[in-house]
This record gives sequence, C-alpha cells and structure tokens, in this order.
Amino acid sequence: MACGKCLACNWFEQGNHPDFRLLQPQALVEDAEAEGGKKKPSQQITIDQVRGLDEFLSVGTHRAGLKIVLINPADAMNRSTANALLKSLEEPSASTLFLMVSDEPLRLLPTIRSRCQVIPVTVPPTSIAERALAADSVENPARWLALAGGSPFLAIELANAGTGGWLDLLTRRLAAGADVDPIAFAGDLDKAIKDGRGQIALKFVVETIQKWLVDLMLASNGLPVRYFLPQQAIISGLADMIPSVRIAQAYRLMLTRRREAEQPLNARLFLEGLLMDYRRLLRH
Repeated sequence: MACGKCLACNWFEQGNHPDFRLLQPQALVEDAEAEGGKKKPSQQITIDQVRGLDEFLSVGTHRAGLKIVLINPADAMNRSTANALLKSLEEPSASTLFLMVSDEPLRLLPTIRSRCQVIPVTVPPTSIAERALAADSVENPARWLALAGGSPFLAIELANAGTGGWLDLLTRRLAAGADVDPIAFAGDLDKAIKDGRGQIALKFVVETIQKWLVDLMLASNGLPVRYFLPQQAIISGLADMIPSVRIAQAYRLMLTRRREAEQPLNARLFLEGLLMDYRRLLRH
C-alpha cells in the first residue's frame, strides 16, 4: 500500500509523477468542461495521446524504478490509436510497464491482446458491495448493483446519472411493449439526456437496452433476470411473446448500436432508430 507521505506519493497525488502517464478519454477527465463548451470532449483515446508518449518512453526513470503507462479503458482506443501503440508494446523500453484496463477485451485488436498478459479482476461479493454503496449514500444499492452487473463503481456512476429520471422513463417505456411510440419516446429521452448536462451518455441508454434484452433472453429460458430485478414479472410476460432467436438477433444489432453511440451524428435520430428496433422486435 502507498504510504501517502513520501515524495513519490505526493507527486502521484498532485498528478505530476515523472514516471507515470495516464491515457484516458478526455470525456472522463473531471475538468473536461474547462474548454468552455466550444468542443465536445472525446469519448476515445486519441492517436495524439499515444504519440505524446514518445518522449516519456525514450528517457530513463527518475527514481531507478519502473515507468508506468496506465491505459483506462483500453477499449476506448480506435484502430488507428491501437496500431500506433503496437510498436511500443512490441519493443518496450527498459523498465516500462503498460497496464491496460478493459471490461470489453474482445474490442481490442488481436495484435494488442497477443502482446499482453491477462489478469482477471473479479467483482466483490454482493453483500460487501451493497454495504459499500450504502456507506457511500447510494439509495437502494441492490437495484443499482444488479443493473451494474455487480460492479460497485459502475453502480455509483449509474445511480448518479439516474437521478434525473431517465432510467425510470426508459424502463417504464420498455415495459410498455409493442404499444411504445418510438418517436415520442425518443423525444422524451433526448430531453432527459440534455437536462442531464453531460452526465448521461448515449452509451448508458444503449447498454441499458442491451441488459433489458439479456433479461428477456434469461426469462424466455425460464431463468431469473439478472439486471432488472424489480421488473421480473413484466420481463417474463414480454419474453413469453418473443421467440428466443429474435431476442438474440436484436441483441446482435444492439452491439452495432453500441459502437455507433460513441460518435452519433444526431442523438435524436439515433434514439429514434434504436427504439424503432425495439418496437420491431415486439411486433414481429
């Protein structure tokens, strides 16, 4: 454990340790709004960020230890960025360690994965995670933890983003089945996202529908839902009307939508298409 008192710890706390570099999307930086709203922060790790490592990798360490490059999340790299990183992974400079964090490793290039050692990190037990969330003042921690798939930090992120009511709006309309009006629904959802002032990302919406489809598939096979615990009965009723193969096809389509959510040309039109896909599933 870090002592929190030495010179190295102080450097790290201040964000200027000479032997450490963090690569992450600008959208995750807490002060991303410092640009004055002129340019929307990127959701991806850019090729310029990787190229900016050249000087860091070419010099020795300042404390005769390791140089650390933390890339989090690594799946936020596009193909060009990942290819720019390959040379450094193939011929790493001395005393340099790359830590690449990903909860979607299959999105990484095979050439990236083949040059890394995989260290699985499991989620904590549910009881411990729920106590931690409750201690962090998260209301109804069981609900958010289930929706986050057991990940405490994601549960906190979803709980904070869900305070605007977008999640209740989304689940209520999804539960309406084939009666949902995708155009009106998209308008209400788009307004809720804008009211969130950047706290609600489109990817949250897509991932929530993905999880709804997973629960539909589980229910269609007579299994308990995993994510939407309060809606177990509603999801079971919907699942009885949809062939499993159609749910699987809808989920594969949603994987494409998830990639499109990173850089949508028009958020409102994107939501309309997303919700039309869902209604089509129920009306087939």
